[in-house]
Amino acid sequence: MLAIVLSACLANQPTVCKDYKIPINEGIDASHCMSEAPPYFAQWNEEHPGWQIKRWRCASTSENDI
Repeated sequence: MLAIVLSACLANQPTVCKDYKIPINEGIDASHCMSEAPPYFAQWNEEHPGWQIKRWRCASTSENDI
């Protein structure tokens, strides 16, 4: 299963950053993850005011680096 990994920083303290993992629908492969990701950004932004997404990627949910 894949997840979207967002790297976001506080808007008022851009040196304070954190990675967030958002699981996506099962059955989506890596190539579709890229096109399916944008709606997740909008929802995440609503739930995390004050944070700005700096970069993102698709990764396996089994990655333990986050």
